[in-house]
Amino acid sequence: MDFTGIKEFEKGVIVENVKNFELPHIFDCGQCFRWNRQENSNYIGVAFGKVIEVERRNDDLIIYNTNEEEFNKIWVHYFDLNRDYGKIKEVLSEDPLLKSSVEFGYGIRLLKQEPFEIVISFIISANNRIPMIKRAIENISRAYGTPVEYKGKIYYTFPEAEKLHEAETEDIEALGTGFRAKYIIDTVDKIYRSLKEDYKKEYDLNWIKAQDDDICHEALQIFSGIGPKVADCIMLFSMNKYSAFPVDVWVKRAMQHFYLAPDVSLKKIREFGRNKFGKLSGFAQQYLFYYARENNINV
Repeated sequence: MDFTGIKEFEKGVIVENVKNFELPHIFDCGQCFRWNRQENSNYIGVAFGKVIEVERRNDDLIIYNTNEEEFNKIWVHYFDLNRDYGKIKEVLSEDPLLKSSVEFGYGIRLLKQEPFEIVISFIISANNRIPMIKRAIENISRAYGTPVEYKGKIYYTFPEAEKLHEAETEDIEALGTGFRAKYIIDTVDKIYRSLKEDYKKEYDLNWIKAQDDDICHEALQIFSGIGPKVADCIMLFSMNKYSAFPVDVWVKRAMQHFYLAPDVSLKKIREFGRNKFGKLSGFAQQYLFYYARENNINV
């Protein structure tokens, strides 16, 4: 557990003596798209139908717009605070090549996000830039989500499958998703039908999440617009599958820089990473990704 206690106050909760928790490392490492840095360096995000603001103050973490009951029900799990990241970093740092990445991204934690939102978000992410991804997700939330007010501003929750199922392809395309709109519509339809009918358990995200890692990885690729890399992202960021090893351009560069020859395929890089890091592959991937992107590693 990476904190010692919690205190509720008028505006939220204070999580005491939080370790291995740095806001930019967590929210700017490519795993989430609904968090934005404020002028005071706090971050405001939308998750699980809620809007919260987080502040790092000395050794504590302050979460605004919540309470102790909600923290124990949602946020302690969302921020993976029951996990000792010090032990993970100790194991990964035994690899002298990985150690520099771990030390650079020392405050990274893997968020436990909602599978449906992450499925749609990472379909949008394919061959796309983060500002465009965030804008498209915000547009979808504004059009089909529920408004929530915080500090006089209106935020929007990510819609559930039942609501997003009302959209047509051209509606989603107009929100900035481009060619991915048809993939989103097809995937939403399959997931929606799995909720409403006795229709192919393979489209049920809860069933997929419950499978072993390799089966989960294959099952996610049944959906339109989901290939090996996107499947790994969904597994890692919303399904508690920590053997996942998403390989994008930055991870490829990091692996080439530290471990492999430049002509190795993405598939072989993924296999190499999973074999090398085992059950901690997903954590290693995040440290490598953040290090490579922030330092603009080129091969």
